[in-house]
Amino acid sequence: MTAGTHPAHTYAPHTHAAGPPGAGLEASLPLAVLAAAAVLYVVLARRRTREPLGWNPWRTVSFLAGTGILGAALAPGLSPFPDGSFAGHMHQHLLIGMYAPLGLVLGAPVTLMLRSLPRHRGRILGRALRSTPLRVLAHPLTGLVLNLGGLALLYLTPLYTATTQHPALHHLVHLHFLAAGYLFAYSIAGPDPAPHRPSVPVRLVVLGVAVAGHAVLAQFLYAGALPHVAVPPADLRTGADLMYYGGDIAELLLAFAMVSTWRPRRRAPAPGRPGFPAPRPGSAGTGIPGTPKTP
Repeated sequence: MTAGTHPAHTYAPHTHAAGPPGAGLEASLPLAVLAAAAVLYVVLARRRTREPLGWNPWRTVSFLAGTGILGAALAPGLSPFPDGSFAGHMHQHLLIGMYAPLGLVLGAPVTLMLRSLPRHRGRILGRALRSTPLRVLAHPLTGLVLNLGGLALLYLTPLYTATTQHPALHHLVHLHFLAAGYLFAYSIAGPDPAPHRPSVPVRLVVLGVAVAGHAVLAQFLYAGALPHVAVPPADLRTGADLMYYGGDIAELLLAFAMVSTWRPRRRAPAPGRPGFPAPRPGSAGTGIPGTPKTP
């Protein structure tokens, strides 16, 4: 089935179910939480700046950019696409699930927390980072499954239609995209501590699979081959284009963030080989030049 062969009754654009009288307060609550998180981050970062080790200002800029992007995605009326359209949904998905998480991750909030907490609480957080459950959760493959699996579940089942009719489910899907996007960006290129993070080549492979998965799904959407996404063809193609090109840009930024902080490990040459001076006379042959001979 192509994008132009949907039955006529499916062409009406979806609109989200009307909220209760307190829907305005419900919409403003996430923005207030984001504003509070941004203020807290800035306060803690300023305190770390006065310390000898300091705090990289680009991390602050990145975190504030992430909160700003997330706020723009959640604020009513800021989308350039009509409310309830598939293109508007995809624009929101890209901001919440890809661009905002990258900014938040590059802000290194866990590092800032570790440096701001009292020592005993910092040790508790450090132990949690080294725990087996977090090791599994923060692995790039887990992030890949949560991202691509979530998209497949959304567009290959009636879930997308259900989100247009039930606001609570719509918000839960947004929360999933944000959490999955944050975990994936953290596992691929996060500057925060990750004691069990795989090597860069492994992460590049996982990122390549993510790029291919997004591209294939976008092409299926563009062709109108997913019957559970029953929206007007023009709206469908616009949303698919956003997913294809917008997703590529976000993943290129993620790849750049990863390789820009890559420091290849260098193996120390054996004693006597170029780049490693031979032991001086009087050393005990320990391989450390100038080590005095033990009696």
